[in-house]
Amino acid sequence: MRTPLIAGNWKMNGSSELVEAFGRGFSEASLSEALEVVVFPPFPYLEAAQRCFSGTPLKLGAQTLNPLHSGARTGEVSGRMLREFGVAYALVGHSERRQLYRESDEDVYDRLLAALSVDMAPVLCVGETLEERDAGRTMEVVLRQVGYAMARLEPEQRARVIIAYEPVWAIGTGRTATPQQAQEVMAGIREYQAGFDRDLASGLRLLYGGSMNADNAAELLAQPDIDGGLVGGASLKVDDFLAICQSAG
Repeated sequence: MRTPLIAGNWKMNGSSELVEAFGRGFSEASLSEALEVVVFPPFPYLEAAQRCFSGTPLKLGAQTLNPLHSGARTGEVSGRMLREFGVAYALVGHSERRQLYRESDEDVYDRLLAALSVDMAPVLCVGETLEERDAGRTMEVVLRQVGYAMARLEPEQRARVIIAYEPVWAIGTGRTATPQQAQEVMAGIREYQAGFDRDLASGLRLLYGGSMNADNAAELLAQPDIDGGLVGGASLKVDDFLAICQSAG
C-alpha cells in the first residue's frame, strides 16, 4: 500500500505571515495518519517553518540543493545545511530549474545523489513541453528524464525516490492534464520501473504536478497510479491546500 503524499511548492513566494498561518491552520486540521504532507518554502523561511510546523502534520522540503556538501559556491545551499532545519525532502529537476537555470539531466542526477547522501527523499520532477506533447514525444521525454537518474542508482537508492510528473504546459497556466492523460503517463513510468524491479515499481510513489487545485484534486487522485500531488499556486492558500490534502486522505 503506497502512502499518499501531497507536496506544496511555494516557489519564490511566501512570507513569515504565511508560514505562521500554515502552522495555525494545520495544527487544527484533521487528516488521515496515512497521509504525508510536505511544504517546500523558500530557504529564508525554513527556520520559522521548522518552529511553526512543529506539532502539525507538515514536513519540510527544499526546492533545490547543491550537489556539494560545502565549498566556494556563493549563493548555494547544501543538503547538510538543510538537514539542520529538519528538511526531509528535496525537489530535483523541477521544470523551472531545468529551463531557467539550464539544469541538465546530469545536473539533476547529481542533486538527487546529494539528497540521498544526507538521508533526504528526492522528488524527481519530469515532464514534457507543449511542443513535445504535440509531437507525440511525451513518453520519450519523460522516460528519458526518469531513466537517466533511475538507471544509475542502486536498488536501495531507487526505493527512496519519489517521482513527480509535471507537464510543463500545465504549470502556472491554469491548464491541467486530464485525469486520463495523467494516468497514462504515470502508468508508463511505473511500467518502466518494473523493468528494474516489479516490487519496487508497485511501491513507487508518483505525484501529479501541473495546476492541481481544490476543484480537480479528487478526480486526479482517484486514478490508480497517482499517489499524490505536487501543488503550486494552490499551496499558497491554507484553506485550498488543506482541501487538497483532505481529498487525498
